[in-house]
Amino acid sequence: MIKGIGTSNGIGIGRALLIENNIFNVKTTSGIGIEEEKNRFIQVKQAFIQETEKMIEKLQNKLGEQDKTALVLKNQIYLIKDEELCKEVIHLIENQHMCVEMAVEQTCQFFAGMFASMNSELMSQRVADIEDLKNRVLCLLSGDKQVDLSQLEPNTVIVANQLHPSVTAGMDTAHVVGIIAQKGGETSHAAILARALEIPAVLSVKNATELIKTGDLLIVDGEYGEVFVNPIPKTIQIFEKKKARYKEKVKELRKYINKKTKTADGSSVGLMANIGDENEAAKAMKSGAEGVGLFRTEFLFMNGKSMPTQEQQFEVYKKAAILCGDKPLTIRTLDIGGDKDIPYMGLTKEANPFLGYRAIRFCLGRIDIFTTQLKAILQASAYGNIRIMLPLITTIDEVIIGKKMIYDAMKELDKYNINYNKNIKIGIMVETPAAAFIADVLVKEADFFSIGTNDLTQYILAVDRGNEHVSYLYSVLNPAVLRAIKHVISCAKNGHIEVGMCGEAAANPNMIPLLLAFGLDEFSVSAAKVLETRKNIALWEKGEAKQIADKVLLMNTEKEITTYLNQVIFDKNSAVNGEK
Repeated sequence: MIKGIGTSNGIGIGRALLIENNIFNVKTTSGIGIEEEKNRFIQVKQAFIQETEKMIEKLQNKLGEQDKTALVLKNQIYLIKDEELCKEVIHLIENQHMCVEMAVEQTCQFFAGMFASMNSELMSQRVADIEDLKNRVLCLLSGDKQVDLSQLEPNTVIVANQLHPSVTAGMDTAHVVGIIAQKGGETSHAAILARALEIPAVLSVKNATELIKTGDLLIVDGEYGEVFVNPIPKTIQIFEKKKARYKEKVKELRKYINKKTKTADGSSVGLMANIGDENEAAKAMKSGAEGVGLFRTEFLFMNGKSMPTQEQQFEVYKKAAILCGDKPLTIRTLDIGGDKDIPYMGLTKEANPFLGYRAIRFCLGRIDIFTTQLKAILQASAYGNIRIMLPLITTIDEVIIGKKMIYDAMKELDKYNINYNKNIKIGIMVETPAAAFIADVLVKEADFFSIGTNDLTQYILAVDRGNEHVSYLYSVLNPAVLRAIKHVISCAKNGHIEVGMCGEAAANPNMIPLLLAFGLDEFSVSAAKVLETRKNIALWEKGEAKQIADKVLLMNTEKEITTYLNQVIFDKNSAVNGEK
């Protein structure tokens, strides 16, 4: 068995097909003249755009026009039209007498190197886009055909060094049962497309193309990131059963798409989705979410080479608002710093960035950037039910100053008669011990709370969740964390404001009865977890959940709590399954 990152759930069992990217021997200089080479670039650019638009159309036919996943290919159209990229290609042709092939090769290498140096998962995806663009352009120029996966044998598992979006989009998906690649992660375009196409995928599998040969029998476990090469019959039998159970689970969860989110005794709660861009808003709505509880706007800033303008931000927020309709769209203001660096902003290196100049601290220090974002959000609020959320609050002064800046942005829009929602709700993330301790004070200034358990847990426990030596201490089920969450929810209830949770704990089956008992109003989870969370909420009556929570709050250790809740969840699922 070899390990990787499971990026698209499901079990795939089939035969391996290794694919290799085209290798080009590119000549250096042009033999036909500068103007002719420039014309070749213009022609290949147009051909590339047309080819990509056809790919997008075909993929949308597979997924349905309402699914926006196919637009990951749109990034390559933006790249080929990029003014800086085009200028550099023309410059190399004119000043170094390069042929188009070498000019494209060198320009793409330059941009790929620049993005790679940013040391970010999102930027590494830009590298993959540029490599895909380069290969496709060189194929068009040479007349060579790209890797063709349009006609495959049944039960094929694709194995590659890196699976580019253009190749994934053209796959014979009816016959592909799994995807394995040496590169790529949770946010890579290959992963996004695999999830949309419901193909199990395991990426970042070290030495996959060396350990696997075409024709090998493979089992791909997209949930746990495991790949079995030429497994014994007993293993195949085990995973055939797991595959059948998974299909049954998916079928069962689909029953919850159009249902209201209610407890077993009929109490309603909100079930929202966490998203990273406007296209994920469509996926959230398709998954059955009742709105967006967290729009992480930092990805809009990280996914480019320069600061997005007010107009660019407005278009993104507007699109998301329209997709959500009258459902809430909670937009978190820029949260950078910590593990999210944006090179063009010139942030200095800090010894402990998680305790440093980040999130609301950065925004209040960079009024120009913050004000631009606020005006864009407000402008978009005319097109939907938008809420503003301020991250990493530690003092009430930060909330007061942040709200003042929002009101100042409103006055700016008033000068130009720009419409916006004058009664827009302004809430805060409760993700620091300071905010949790003064939650009773913060309710006086906030319209709503959203508990960010990822940071709240690591700050309360003084644990770097990315540090393998201490990560064993990181648990939302630690008594200190649970008491903090209960306290925050109680303060919100006493202050008559809504309280939600947008951290990973909101989708944790062990946490759900506790959160229902504490009185959480809104669960916000990844789009992939919406239906499962709705089903898990429907298992519990409020009274039963309170009995469980009362017992948990008397326990002294995380181990004791986890053991108890694991048994409770097992017993509940067994009872439900026994009724069927």
